[in-house]
Amino acid sequence: MRIALKLYASLSHLLPPEAARGNRMVVNVDPANTIAEIIDRYRVPQESAHLVMVNGLFIAPSERASRRLQENDELAIWPPVAGG
Repeated sequence: MRIALKLYASLSHLLPPEAARGNRMVVNVDPANTIAEIIDRYRVPQESAHLVMVNGLFIAPSERASRRLQENDELAIWPPVAGG
């Protein structure tokens, strides 16, 4: 099935160059894959997957190992950020 994977800030370098400008790429994943498995597949360190959202809704760390996606879902991931 196809989903959109969006990686932001310091994670955008994990995307191929053609996708990095928009922070987004469409990928094929197995419907049985969980969010945690997709995060691993695309080499996002678990500790860097600070804010994870599916279609704009926050997914708690405790749900990522069991939550599966649906066709055309959008999985967005942000690392921890600090500012000041």
